[in-house]
Amino acid sequence: MRFDKTQPFITVSAVLAFVGVMVGVMVLIVAMAIMNGFDKNFEDKLFTMNYPLSIYPKTYKNIDENLLLKLRKKFPDLKFSPYINSQTIIKRGEKLEGGMLFGVNFKDESKINSIVRKAVKNRNIKRFEVVVGKGIKDMFFLQNGEKITLIFTKNAPAGFSLIPTMKRFRVVGSFNSGLIAYDKVYMYATLDSLQKILHFALNEFSGIHIYSKNPQADIKKIQKFLPDYAGVIGWWQQNGNFFAALALEKRSLFVVLMLIILIASLNIISSLLMIVMNRRKEIALLLSLGATKKEIRDTFFRLGMVIGGSGIIVGVVLGLVIMYLLGSFDIISLPADVYGMSKLPIDLSLRDFVLIIIGAVAIVAFSSYYPSKQISKIDILSTLRD
Repeated sequence: MRFDKTQPFITVSAVLAFVGVMVGVMVLIVAMAIMNGFDKNFEDKLFTMNYPLSIYPKTYKNIDENLLLKLRKKFPDLKFSPYINSQTIIKRGEKLEGGMLFGVNFKDESKINSIVRKAVKNRNIKRFEVVVGKGIKDMFFLQNGEKITLIFTKNAPAGFSLIPTMKRFRVVGSFNSGLIAYDKVYMYATLDSLQKILHFALNEFSGIHIYSKNPQADIKKIQKFLPDYAGVIGWWQQNGNFFAALALEKRSLFVVLMLIILIASLNIISSLLMIVMNRRKEIALLLSLGATKKEIRDTFFRLGMVIGGSGIIVGVVLGLVIMYLLGSFDIISLPADVYGMSKLPIDLSLRDFVLIIIGAVAIVAFSSYYPSKQISKIDILSTLRD
């Protein structure tokens, strides 16, 4: 591997192979860390606003308080929040927008929804008071204490016709989930407000939101316990297409960036082949003196692994250093109104890190094996004679 003035391109090719593998591993680590960071950030926001598990009625029969009490007794480690939801039209002046209103018990809701907990902190929400998303508040230029009119899909009789039910709510707070799709639609009021407007009995709800640390396992237990008229759904089932798209994007990025290492490893093949061709007489002499082809193959295989392996090690170190810098300092700022965060999220999972190392080592090993195999094709007698 020492620099040879007569064959300088051999050393240049080895250096390019080292740099290519190093850059490929470094970029792959940083890119996967950023992808994981964004995935986890969006997952946390969706997890909060969609709830880990939700119980819903399968028939026209509503969920009642008896079922809620039974669930709390059967699953004391889970947190439950009954709710009534209704689609509404938000009206202020001449402006109309669609929305989703949840009637909740704010004491129970605050235990499972950190966004609502921050919005109603130290507040006692009364009947016909509402907490709205930041998008709604900005859209209608609302201030705390002002009122908005909500138009419900439930009709009320008026003479010889039916008119939509309308009710004025006083805005007492707002929340910012970081996802504009929820902030422009979601609103929260007291449970008894919607029970009165939608004519629900005091012990009836539209469903029950559930907080669970392990929802994939708990959903099976709850399904067995629920009566026939009720079902349960997980947040991952409600957003399956979204996370499937993220997973596909992540796999595609991994494959594309791994190609950088594959392309860089071609320089390992070319540099080792050139060394083999340049050192044919030395190899033939060693073989004639008793060295086995396996010993020569192992020598060149180790040579390739030194070039690629050192690139992998340096690439890992540089990748981790860049991750630390991006995670600790505001080098890259993001528009918070678009991404729901102002700092670049960094989170490299152990699984991805191991896959990167295994993939890089496998590519380098294959690139080192092929040139070393070509040694077996050297004819000792003809090489020494020439």
